[in-house]
Amino acid sequence: MVIGALQALYGPAIPALRKDFGISPAVAGLSLSAHFAAAVVGVLGYHLLRERLGHRVLLGASYLLMALGAVVFATAPNWPLALVGTFVIGLGFGGVDYGLNQLFAVAFGRRSTAMLNLLNGHFGVGAIAGPALVGWLGAGHYPGIFLGVAVVCVLILFTLGGVASREPEPVVEVASGAGARVAPIIAAFIGVYVLHVAIETGVGGWEPTHLETVGFAAATAATATSAYWAAMTIGRFVVVPLCLRYSAPAILTVCCAGMAGFLLLATLPSAAPYAYFGVGLAIAPIFPTCLPWLNRAVPSVAAAGAYVMAASMIGGVAFPPLLGVVIDGLDVKALPVVLFALAGVCLLLSFWLRGNAPDPDGPTASNPGSAGTTRPSEVQA
Repeated sequence: MVIGALQALYGPAIPALRKDFGISPAVAGLSLSAHFAAAVVGVLGYHLLRERLGHRVLLGASYLLMALGAVVFATAPNWPLALVGTFVIGLGFGGVDYGLNQLFAVAFGRRSTAMLNLLNGHFGVGAIAGPALVGWLGAGHYPGIFLGVAVVCVLILFTLGGVASREPEPVVEVASGAGARVAPIIAAFIGVYVLHVAIETGVGGWEPTHLETVGFAAATAATATSAYWAAMTIGRFVVVPLCLRYSAPAILTVCCAGMAGFLLLATLPSAAPYAYFGVGLAIAPIFPTCLPWLNRAVPSVAAAGAYVMAASMIGGVAFPPLLGVVIDGLDVKALPVVLFALAGVCLLLSFWLRGNAPDPDGPTASNPGSAGTTRPSEVQA
């Protein structure tokens, strides 16, 4: 919830940042760019140090970095120092994001997919609560809000005693022939992560403009966009019980098909606001569902999770301006069609992964009771 709130606080604070530092909207937007650039470094750094230092130390260091960065950002007398604060926040953000997702991906056996969706659902709760807090207190109070986040990060340090200092090695069954296709499998997962993040940020950034262009009032467009982000959270909670019954490959295929179908529906002006809500529901489970599946599909590559998470963050930074260029060359009404093409590629990748990286250790629809059983290796881990 803390990292969800932190990521979502920058946007609502931009008006106050512009007033305090006398900067343009584009310059103020650098705060988010610095945050995500540092988050990529945080993910990769956490992975490189994981075996040497362990999760407990690295999570503690990451929360301290977020606290320190939040204090610097809140008290900075000038814009360059404020940017340094956002970079330090991003380093800790990347570490917490990767560390918690990695722990949940290996710690719960066959329930890992469900637990990861639960974890990321709370990220969404924070992302909704952060801007709501700014709206309630006012953008001018952003320094106090960031200082409050710093205090929460310090308090979380006292809960880390429940984190194992070393990560148990997951015992998994590797699908026949999967070992020879490690590189293509990782590349396909990276493709899924980058493309679904591109669709996520594309809808979030351009939905209001598209809805206003096709005839909706600005207030309606804003409400529909808020509903889209709420759907991203709702979808993760809704899918939790389904993860205990259906396999990760099945869930991914349905989600990719759902994204494509709802984006096609969004080409109809009257249905667009509701279609975008459906897109949010379909996107929601992809990130937390694929991570444990990836770890089971290529257990010999410890860095696989770091690769896909870093790639998804890079995609979140790189795709919005690229999408803007494409839309400038076409028309904003073409937004659903452009994103539909990306969803189509994502769907093709999901079919390929289903055939080349099966999930022998996950629950299946034909054997729903398997979700509640454990092998001796799982008990030992």
